[in-house]
Amino acid sequence: MQDGAAEDYGRSWYAATAVAAPERPPLAADLDVDVCVIGGGLAGLTAAREIARLGWSVVVLEEKRVAWSASGRNCGFVLPGFAADIIGIVERVGLDQAKKLWAIADAGLEYVRTTIDECNMADVQPRRGWLDVSKVDTGDEMIALVGMLGQEFGAAVEGWPTERVRDVLRSERYFHAIYYPNAFHIHPLNYALGLARAAEEAGARIFEHTRALEIDPAGVRKRVLTPAALVRADHVVLAGNTLIAGLMPQLAETLLPVTGYVAVTEPLGERLGHAIAYSGAVSDSRFANYHYRIVDGDRLMWAGSGGPFARDPRRVADTFKAAIARTYPQLGDVAIAYAWAGTMGFAVHRMPQIGEVSPGLWVASAFGGHGLNTSAIAGNLIARAISENDDAWREFVPYNLVWAGGRLGRVVAQAVFVVRNWQE
Repeated sequence: MQDGAAEDYGRSWYAATAVAAPERPPLAADLDVDVCVIGGGLAGLTAAREIARLGWSVVVLEEKRVAWSASGRNCGFVLPGFAADIIGIVERVGLDQAKKLWAIADAGLEYVRTTIDECNMADVQPRRGWLDVSKVDTGDEMIALVGMLGQEFGAAVEGWPTERVRDVLRSERYFHAIYYPNAFHIHPLNYALGLARAAEEAGARIFEHTRALEIDPAGVRKRVLTPAALVRADHVVLAGNTLIAGLMPQLAETLLPVTGYVAVTEPLGERLGHAIAYSGAVSDSRFANYHYRIVDGDRLMWAGSGGPFARDPRRVADTFKAAIARTYPQLGDVAIAYAWAGTMGFAVHRMPQIGEVSPGLWVASAFGGHGLNTSAIAGNLIARAISENDDAWREFVPYNLVWAGGRLGRVVAQAVFVVRNWQE
């Protein structure tokens, strides 16, 4: 990727290894379309592609570049389920509806996998498997969770005892783990760039450097004002996540912005394989404290330490070095080649926000902590709702828009993150 584009994407390892992508022009003339999608991240691009494939006219307005924010900066995990604990979901909505939600989550995962194959995205590099490991020896809890997921939800899941975990993750800090064989990890920026190309091939139009300044959602034809032109549409999809604050402040207040950090080491050679004999993704805390995976054959990608208030990624990367040393002392001192940040949106209930806010005005947001399957869920559900009057999105109605607490909510959340990081 060229230097200018790399600057747009944060000079991350993803930007350094991204496929060539066109820089799309800003919107310069008024448009009348069926659907206007605001936000060129994974959810918005998925919705645009699926709406266009069904023959509807659709335009995507992106303030900067396609997937320049969280969609192109995350750690690339494509997982089953949601950020909310499955037991908590059952307690809130009941077992039957929880099963429906799990099936929807699985469909989102499969959509990502199928799209990579259909579009021949060679540079997305999917790698199978996810290990959710424990740093405390509480095997009974793991057995109960594995049993429930397998028996009640039909999930592909395995419980791994400590010996099996340590056979592939050679760290004395780890005990048992839950293995999800159908999960995988990818290069998310290249996936997003491929998804944008697929959306355009289906007939969608994407305009970059086009900020939505105002929206009038009233009436059959909604109006979206940009710096140089006006878009009129029957439906508007708000897929800008935390970046919609200037456009829809009340909606933005239902999101807690959390900045996460990712680092990639310099090549570690054979010593990395001696420490980690596993090519899948790893999470070493239920609360998303650290996630990691091997990239480029012998580099370690390490992510985590998120919080509501942004910090210097290089400083956070120094704490990652200490965490890596505690977990895998046999690696010795590791050098960090890339460090970057990305801001995600979290809902208080830790479920995605998917649905119709008012007639013809749709929201797709709050994907923080879930993995990329939820962006695919949102795009598909909204596309089917608009084009086919499908009401499957109503399965998420119990998880409605909840105020995230404003600045006080961010302060409280920061304290929680600090405690969790300290406990690590």
